[in-house]
Amino acid sequence: MTQAHFTADLLEELNILCLFNLDTSQAGIKVHASSAPPAAVVAVARLHEKGLVTQVDGGYLTSLGLDAARHAQDLLGILTAPELTT
Repeated sequence: MTQAHFTADLLEELNILCLFNLDTSQAGIKVHASSAPPAAVVAVARLHEKGLVTQVDGGYLTSLGLDAARHAQDLLGILTAPELTT
């Protein structure tokens, strides 16, 4: 069995999902092709194709996108949490 890993594309998508404010459904994001890194522009377009965001340049999270963003942000919090001492 091959070992799963995060590709550069998936990491960029996770980074985009971590930009969303999960405290409100009224806040979206807009990734401007003229000023955002090209990797971010194509990542948000992929998230749109996957049904996670409402617009090709960001917009709002869909229901599935909200679940994904919660998981992404939870994972980021776990992996960046300060080391526990015993």
